[in-house]
Amino acid sequence: MDELTLDEAMEELVSAEDFLDYFGIAYDASVVHVNRLHILQRFHNYLAKAAITQEEADKRVVYATLLQQAYQDFVKSDALTEKVFKVFHMHEPQTKFVPVTSITVNKRDAA
Repeated sequence: MDELTLDEAMEELVSAEDFLDYFGIAYDASVVHVNRLHILQRFHNYLAKAAITQEEADKRVVYATLLQQAYQDFVKSDALTEKVFKVFHMHEPQTKFVPVTSITVNKRDAA
């Protein structure tokens, strides 16, 4: 993959291990085994927030840093705590706003 551009190489990478190996990030296989999808999603989220426009060499450093950060999130914590995916938020208390003006009394039920 050395002859590919960063974007081309990224399209070829499949697993979390592939990404970590490509960017030269040392990792604990047991952490990756349990959290691979969470790590990749967190990496994706970090990339989306970063809005990277640097040159190829700088971009590679930023990508490696963000992937390292995503991996470390799950070394220090776990998937349930980090709540990367929407499914982890489904059972949290929901806050809804109901304006007073929308509350009505049905006269038939009030009697």
